[in-house]
Amino acid sequence: MTDTSSPPESPAARRGVLVGAGLLALLGGIGLAWRRYQLEAASPEAADLVWRQEVLTPNGAKMPLVSLRGRPLLINFWATWCPPCVKEMPELDAFAKAHSGQGWQVLGLAVDQQEAVKQFLTQTPVSFPIGIVGVDGLSLVRALGNPSGGLPFSVLFDARGQIVQQKMGATTAAELTQWAAAIR
Repeated sequence: MTDTSSPPESPAARRGVLVGAGLLALLGGIGLAWRRYQLEAASPEAADLVWRQEVLTPNGAKMPLVSLRGRPLLINFWATWCPPCVKEMPELDAFAKAHSGQGWQVLGLAVDQQEAVKQFLTQTPVSFPIGIVGVDGLSLVRALGNPSGGLPFSVLFDARGQIVQQKMGATTAAELTQWAAAIR
């Protein structure tokens, strides 16, 4: 009888196979994450959709977004339960204060509940207006080119009301300053 079994693999060969499989899985995961979090170009209709929105403020008043049209506007979608969103709020507030004299506006749209937003703002007040869009706001986020609905998500509009910049993830002070310089 002939032994047809293969010789036992060495530990180094097994380790090589496992490392190779691990690298393939890692690359596949990176590719899927990149694709999932890739922003799409927002359609011209998406900007019109924004201007037709009427959102609630933390105190329950209604705010028509069309009232903000005509000057550069940075809309930041955020939530109280989102650590990067919370972290960038002071930077957005500093940007709003520094650039309001040049006609800039900042609007935070909370994908959250009214009570959570009110409580958050008592601890972390901001000088710019906040609107509440709740979970339904994710459909607006997706229409603006963020198919995954990830937060934070910022959209910059020029004075004509057209989308000129989008970003998923927290913004930086340097980035906001570059955006402001590009829209003078």
